[in-house]
Amino acid sequence: MFEIYRIETVASEGAGGGVIRRIMVRTDSLDKAKERALKVFSLARRPQSRDPEVEAVRVLNGAGHEVFSISTRD
Repeated sequence: MFEIYRIETVASEGAGGGVIRRIMVRTDSLDKAKERALKVFSLARRPQSRDPEVEAVRVLNGAGHEVFSISTRD
């Protein structure tokens, strides 16, 4: 059964804080959504990224509950 997960990229407080970008992912497992979130995090942390300084990426399920997150402090 497929579920829709929301992947949010969050800026650091120094860059204004808040959600920079949201990506909707339709997949059959949380593990695949986590893999996508890790890829988004690594791409956003590259020096040539056009986004402000990214501090965290989080995954929310269809009900809006955070089910996974990764930050620069991890």
